[in-house]
Amino acid sequence: MRVLVLDETRPGESRVALVPDHVTTLIGFGLSVAVMSDAGRAAFFDDALYAAKGADVVPTNLRNEAINRADVVLTVRTLDELDAARLKPGALTLSFLQPLASLDVITTLAGAKASAMSFELIPRISRAQSMDALTSQALVAGYRAGLVAAELLPRFFPLFMTAAGTIPPAKVLVLGAGVAGLQAIATAKRLGAVVSAYDVRPASADEVRSMGATFVSLDLDALEGSGGYAREMSEDRATRQRELLAPYVASSDVVITTAAVPGRNAPMLVTSAMVEAMAPGSVVVDLASETGGNVEGSVAGEVIEIGGTAVWGALDVPSQMPVHASQLYSANVTAVLKLLTTEGEIVLDVEDEIVDAALVVHDGTVRNESARVALGQGA
Repeated sequence: MRVLVLDETRPGESRVALVPDHVTTLIGFGLSVAVMSDAGRAAFFDDALYAAKGADVVPTNLRNEAINRADVVLTVRTLDELDAARLKPGALTLSFLQPLASLDVITTLAGAKASAMSFELIPRISRAQSMDALTSQALVAGYRAGLVAAELLPRFFPLFMTAAGTIPPAKVLVLGAGVAGLQAIATAKRLGAVVSAYDVRPASADEVRSMGATFVSLDLDALEGSGGYAREMSEDRATRQRELLAPYVASSDVVITTAAVPGRNAPMLVTSAMVEAMAPGSVVVDLASETGGNVEGSVAGEVIEIGGTAVWGALDVPSQMPVHASQLYSANVTAVLKLLTTEGEIVLDVEDEIVDAALVVHDGTVRNESARVALGQGA
């Protein structure tokens, strides 16, 4: 069966779905691999590297034919409607599909009688850890957040004791202690900052402390959701949480927000008034800007100023570190294909809980409940 690594069409996306080292792995599964010319260029993987590992490099003028021939199409972002329509019946696409944001594409995939799996829907179970692209890309985003904060802050992160006097370390507050938050903590600690962190899940306190940070306790009810994620909170609780967090925000030099609830807009953790209470020259990094933002007023892809504080809105953060982001994503893709491949054939076993959860469209039928409801097809 033929696997095609497609070039990314979304502006700003510099990752590639499969790196050259994993071409050999897929060939070992009994699959053939084709890569669109220059698909890996933005991630610093050129065509020669793919060819050396055994992939067919497809010229750009044969893009449409390559899609039509492929049994599996790999991308990072979801296909656009034109490419989705070119899939042959029975073909499979793997990507961050974002079902509720891609309803037109899902309709097109169904019309083409194709299948699609979404990495956002991979269940958080031990057997699927190697396939968890949300986690791998969150690691990249959290690391990048710490670097961005240090770059924007007009002062040192670490303690300096000099003949001219002592410079105290920066105070960094991380809101949300999932994978991205923990990596932001680790990065800020490596840079020498004093770090504290808050999460609505009390179970995260030990993880925060293990990174050398102080856990902020607000004496509020826990909001532990499924799969280790936080669940959505009521507005009354959100308001009370913001009130309790306000003094911690005001006393910080840097605030990094990483909170997300799968399938919903990001919770608003920090108001503009809270930002205005920070000292001039402070920095806020909002990793959730693309999904509504944890910080009131943050703008994805921009640095704005609120009351003398620079607020950096995240946009395509893993793409800002495309080499390792691509390597990690490619490993996730390879793990999924290993699960699906039997004697060189791709088999979509809907009795498997991983396949069942992640398979949004199968042979033209929309299976994902949320997408079906949104499309008016019922539950």
